[in-house]
Amino acid sequence: MGILKLENVSYRYQDAPKDQYVFQNRNYEFEQGKMYAIKGKSGSGKTTLLSIITGLEKCTEGNVFYEEKNLKKMNLDRFRNTEIGIVFQSYNLLPRLTAMENIILSMEVSKVKVKNKKEKALELMKSVGLSEEHAKRKILKLSGGEQQRIAIARSLSYNPKIIIADEPTGNLDKETENDILTIFENLARQENKCIIIVTHSQNVCDKMDVVYELRKENP
Repeated sequence: MGILKLENVSYRYQDAPKDQYVFQNRNYEFEQGKMYAIKGKSGSGKTTLLSIITGLEKCTEGNVFYEEKNLKKMNLDRFRNTEIGIVFQSYNLLPRLTAMENIILSMEVSKVKVKNKKEKALELMKSVGLSEEHAKRKILKLSGGEQQRIAIARSLSYNPKIIIADEPTGNLDKETENDILTIFENLARQENKCIIIVTHSQNVCDKMDVVYELRKENP
């Protein structure tokens, strides 16, 4: 078994007819050291699937297992704060803080034990190609590509085994997209992370080890 497994997972909205599912009977498996894409048209349930994987939503039917443990029986706040890192298309960084402060805040929320949080934040920034000068800047003083790198560094602040990214290159140009994909590839190949990316981009899909496609269950 991989690190994460979806077993006959189905989802429908509470007020929807009993036969009207967003998706149904999905069986996906994810392993460390590999990169996965989840693709599909708008309305196919990609973001809902991510919410189920991260424990923000419960599947209507089926089960999700992390390291063979059922998410239904886990402390989901702890799971999200220690085992799984999330990178958003819109970055979700706090603009009133500097780049470094955003990363340090993530460490404090996860309660990870780090001797020198500032030193660790700089180390993480360096790993995604940013300098100490970037660390001192407020978020709005950084480009879109730089903000996404900070978002990735923040997701790594508590050393999770899985990184989930929701359209992480959707707001970026092709060159910057390739730079971000190289970071994800290094995380998978060199640090044995499981990378799961929701995307519309064929360029992103072409660089993945496995592509799972979601299609609308109902017209």
